[in-house]
Amino acid sequence: MTEGDVVSDAESDGLDASEIHDVLRNDRRRLVLERLRSADGTETVSDLSEHIGGIEADESPPPRNVRQSVYVSLHQTHLPKLDELGIVEYDPDGKTVSLDDNADDVAVYMEVVPRYGLSWAEYYLGLGILGTLSLTASLLGVPVLRLAAPSTIGLFISALLVASATYQLLKQRSSLVHRLRDG
Repeated sequence: MTEGDVVSDAESDGLDASEIHDVLRNDRRRLVLERLRSADGTETVSDLSEHIGGIEADESPPPRNVRQSVYVSLHQTHLPKLDELGIVEYDPDGKTVSLDDNADDVAVYMEVVPRYGLSWAEYYLGLGILGTLSLTASLLGVPVLRLAAPSTIGLFISALLVASATYQLLKQRSSLVHRLRDG
């Protein structure tokens, strides 16, 4: 078995959880992946450094020294690491970056564990609790909710659940819908 065989075997297995957590632990790497996903997968290093520098400096355009600092760290550290893991394809000569095969492995973790706000699991739990409390209140005759039939409340909560799940599937590029459409 040659070294090339070992690399191709490792790539076919995808990334392990510790590698993914290591990638997502760094703000700049996480921002690179978020930007690439929202930009249909390809960006220049210059555009990435402009975007990330603006977020870090909280001003647009970011100061030149911030943009330059981001550019250098992306070029020397973060993009080569992401490229080595097969998450992005980085062309240091052309200064372009695009999503690679293992990007979907990382995207799943980014969807499940958002940096701020509710995770989808917390949202669906809240929706379930809201539905249960609304139906219970309607059956107990709570003034406003007793006017609505339990079946109407159930239908409303079910429609909200379907709409939310549809939205999530369309936003999550690694979903079955996208794999079937792109495959």
